[in-house]
Amino acid sequence: MPVQHTSGERLAMETRTIEVIPDAERHGTPRSQFTLWFGATMQITAIVDGALAVVFGADALWAVPALLLGNLLGGIVMALHSAQGPRLGVPQMISSRAQFGVHGAVLPLLLVILMYLGFAATGSVLAGQALSEMLHIDNTNVGILLFGALTAVVAVTGYRLIHLAGRVATVAGVLGLGYLLVRLFTQYDVGAHVGNKGFEAATFLLAVGLGAGWQLTFGPYVADYSRYLPRDTSTRATFWSTFAGSVIGSQWAMTLGALTAAVAGESFLGDQVGFLGDLAGPAVLAVLIYLVIVVGKLTVNCLNAYGGFMSILTTVTAFDGRSRISAAARAAYIVGFTAVSMVIALAASADFLNNFKNFVLLILMVFTPWSAINLVDYYLVSRERVDIPALYDPDGRYGRWNLTALTCYAVGVAVQVPFLATKLYTGAITKRLHGADISWIVGLLVTAALYWVWVRRTAAPPAETVHPAAHEPDGTVTPVA
Repeated sequence: MPVQHTSGERLAMETRTIEVIPDAERHGTPRSQFTLWFGATMQITAIVDGALAVVFGADALWAVPALLLGNLLGGIVMALHSAQGPRLGVPQMISSRAQFGVHGAVLPLLLVILMYLGFAATGSVLAGQALSEMLHIDNTNVGILLFGALTAVVAVTGYRLIHLAGRVATVAGVLGLGYLLVRLFTQYDVGAHVGNKGFEAATFLLAVGLGAGWQLTFGPYVADYSRYLPRDTSTRATFWSTFAGSVIGSQWAMTLGALTAAVAGESFLGDQVGFLGDLAGPAVLAVLIYLVIVVGKLTVNCLNAYGGFMSILTTVTAFDGRSRISAAARAAYIVGFTAVSMVIALAASADFLNNFKNFVLLILMVFTPWSAINLVDYYLVSRERVDIPALYDPDGRYGRWNLTALTCYAVGVAVQVPFLATKLYTGAITKRLHGADISWIVGLLVTAALYWVWVRRTAAPPAETVHPAAHEPDGTVTPVA
């Protein structure tokens, strides 16, 4: 049975890393997934993401439903990953060893780490600006460093404090972004700036891609935050709690962004933090909005730092055979990751950040085939039956390298190239589609179909899920006799 935790224990430093979470330490309800993902997605970067749909040419009247469609489609994929957490009790990228092999799972991990680093750095700049405005500090670098220190403290403390930050961010986001939405309609004639353009397939699909891509980036670490739920937690409840929190939070923020871009245009994109502060009105309310920005960015930046650390550790331990590390080493990994993201944020020029963000968006193409393989294998091929101890054993059921999965993955990445639409590269087919980016759809469908056809006749999953021995309280991965 899951243990009951006192209030002090709930905020104690996390000791688990990539090992299996023992049943005795499982706790919580699916509701925690709603507040975590609502708070993490209802923040300024999602506002900017929604604004980009309008900046790239879509009318806000069409951008808002397109973003919603993208969030719904991407949210389904993201929440299906989350539903694996309670059943397996392991981090998301550890579970992908069942498809790619213990060593093979490292290949997509390297780009996952780069993505977390990029998002952490760019997010720190926005939060640093908000902190500087709130504290009346002229040097934005000071705000960035303060935010980095705060991120490290919360991420090192771990799972429970991150969930608490999500609950605070949920309340702050509803009040703050709700207020900004009201202010937008009272300060601007929003109706005069929407519905002025007809439907355009290219910009509509671009907006769908922005929404879907936003959700897909959470796939590699979403189960990290559901793995502590009791093993008998309803898969359906975990799915819907995660899905609702992420989709509603994202769509709320993106709608605000699309409408803001429609009425303000480049003046918003030139200074997102400052514009939202001015929109708030009186100085006291502006300070509160800056605080909302900081709280929202803190939640998602902790997810990036925590996810980056878990991904690095998953990579390292694939070759040294460990399933856990000391608390001091855990803290060192997180602080080191956060420090590198701070260096990038401090050293970056505005142009560098824009280019780096474009590069990060470009490498999103590596996550759609990964998600397709992981979900098809878990739900359709293995039917939720996993040999958990073998995830940590290169000589076990899943081996070191799964060439079938890696080949499907490579094909899934390559097939997207002609369909890409980014500032760094535009595919040949995309040009014929007048700029419509459907690469993520192609990547998901082609990879899923190829993997399903190739693997379903040869797969040999266990008859039922193999869990670590129940009598081992430290969670080491010895199979049940």
